Amino acid sequence: MNTFENLEVWFVTGAQLLYGGDAVIAVDAHSNEMVAGLNAGGRLPVKVVYKGTANSSKEVESVFKAANNDSRCIGVITWMHTFSPAKMWIHGLQQLRKPLLHLHTQFNREIPWDTMDMDFMNLNQSAHGDREFGHICARMRVRRKVVVGYWQDEDTQRRIAVWMRVCAAWADAQDTLVLRFGDQMNNVAVTDGDKVEAEQRMGYHVDYCPVSELMEYHARVKDEEVDALVGEYFRLYDHDAALEDAGSAAYAKIWNSAKAELALRAILKDKGAKAFTTNFDDLGQTDGSHFDQIPGLASQRLMAEGYGFGAEGDWKSAALYRSVWVMNQGLPKGCSFLEDYTLNFDGKDSSILQAHMLEICPLIASGRPRLEVHFLGIGIRKSETARLVFTSKTGTGCTATVVDMGNRFRLIVNDVECIEPKPLPKLPVASALWKPMPDFETGAGAWILAGGTHHSCFSYDLTAEYWEDYAEIAGIEMVHINKETTLGGFRKELRMNEVYYMLNKALC
Repeated sequence: MNTFENLEVWFVTGAQLLYGGDAVIAVDAHSNEMVAGLNAGGRLPVKVVYKGTANSSKEVESVFKAANNDSRCIGVITWMHTFSPAKMWIHGLQQLRKPLLHLHTQFNREIPWDTMDMDFMNLNQSAHGDREFGHICARMRVRRKVVVGYWQDEDTQRRIAVWMRVCAAWADAQDTLVLRFGDQMNNVAVTDGDKVEAEQRMGYHVDYCPVSELMEYHARVKDEEVDALVGEYFRLYDHDAALEDAGSAAYAKIWNSAKAELALRAILKDKGAKAFTTNFDDLGQTDGSHFDQIPGLASQRLMAEGYGFGAEGDWKSAALYRSVWVMNQGLPKGCSFLEDYTLNFDGKDSSILQAHMLEICPLIASGRPRLEVHFLGIGIRKSETARLVFTSKTGTGCTATVVDMGNRFRLIVNDVECIEPKPLPKLPVASALWKPMPDFETGAGAWILAGGTHHSCFSYDLTAEYWEDYAEIAGIEMVHINKETTLGGFRKELRMNEVYYMLNKALC
C-alpha cells in the first residue's frame, strides 16, 4: 500500500473582492491550473487539493476549521495571488492546527514587459500579498515553512515534497502507540524522559506492556504459521544449507525466532501499536512461556515493515524511527535504528562503528542479508541467537535523535558519511561504519556537547531539511551538526538556545 495514497494537502489562495468579479474568476482559474500542474509533475508524494480562494475572514476561518476536522488533510499550503489584507487571516490562523506551508510564487514565470498594464499589476500581486501574509504569521508567531520559487521549478516542488513527507509523519505520530515490553535498562538517563510532555508536544503515546501479556500471544501461535515463516526466511535470505536441517539446534533457534516475530506482530496489530521497545533482561518467566533468545531477528524484520523500534526501552527512538520510516517511503536507500558501538581512530578517516546486539534494519543493507545463528553472551538468556548479518551501503546520510533537556525536547541531527568497513569475522552482526561531519573530532564532540544519545535514527535519503520542518511543526529545538560546524560556534548556539528557552518558559 502507498503510505501517502489517502492523504491530502490543501491549497488555499488568498485574494480579496476589491478588484472585481473578473479578477476573482482569474485567480480561481490560475489556482486550479497550478494545483493540477503540481499534481501532474510527479514530484509530490501527496495529492494537492484546491480548496478555493479565500476573500474574507469568514472564508479563511471556515476552510481552516474544515482542515482541522478532516483526517485526510495533513497540511495547508497558502499562496497570496493578489494583495490579501492580513487581518482577515487572524481568526483562521488562530484556529489552524495543521502544519502550514507559505508558498511565495507567482502564476506567471516572467514579467510580460511589452503588454503589462495596471489590470495585470492589480491581479498578480504575490510580491505584495505574500509579504502581508508573512507579516501576520510572524506577528502571531505562527510556525510554518516558507518556500520561495516558481511553482513549476523542480527545486520548488522538491522543497514542498520534503514538507509533505514530514507532514505525513507528523500526522502518523498523532495516533502512534509505542508499546514497551519491559522497562528500560536500569539507571540509563538518556533513553528516559517525560512521556506526558512527549505526547503533548509530539503526539505519540507510550504504554508499558507486560511481557507476560506478550507471552499469551506467543502461546497462541500455531506451528504451521511458524513453519511457513521459516520457509520465507530461507527464500529471502542467504544462509548455509545446514540451517535447513529441521533436526538441528540452529534450525530450532530460527524456528523460535519466527514464533517470536509472529507473537510480536500479533500483539502490535491487536493493540494498534506502531512502535515498540524490548529489554534483553526481560524475556518472559523461566518457569513459563518465554523467548529463548533476544528477538533480534523479529525486530529487524518488523522495522523493515515500518514498526518503530528502540532497544533497551528507548521509547523516544522507537517513535522517531517510525516517523523516519514514514518520511522515507518511496525513497530508494533505506533507514534504520542504530547505536554508536565502538570507535576507530585512524586520522582523517576516524570513524564510529554503528551496530547493536542484533537489531539493525535490513533496509540499509548493501546486499542480500545473510541469516545466521551465533552465540550471544548478553542479557538474561545467553544463547545461540538468530539474526540477519550484513553491512550497510556506503554514501552520505543523516542521523537524528531526540533528548529530554528538562525544560524542552532537543532534536540533534548529524550529517554523516557511511564508508566501507573491514571484515568482522568474529562479530557476526549487522553494522554500518560512518564518519560524522565535518570530521570525527568535531562531529562526535558536538553530539556529546548537545547531550545526544547513543541511539539514533538514520536515513540515507532524508536530509536536515526534513528535520528542520519536523522541529518547526513540533515546536522543539533543533541543532544541526554539518560540514560547516565548529565546536566554538556550536557551543555558542547551545548557550543561546538555552537562554531562549529559559526566557520563553518564563514568559509563558
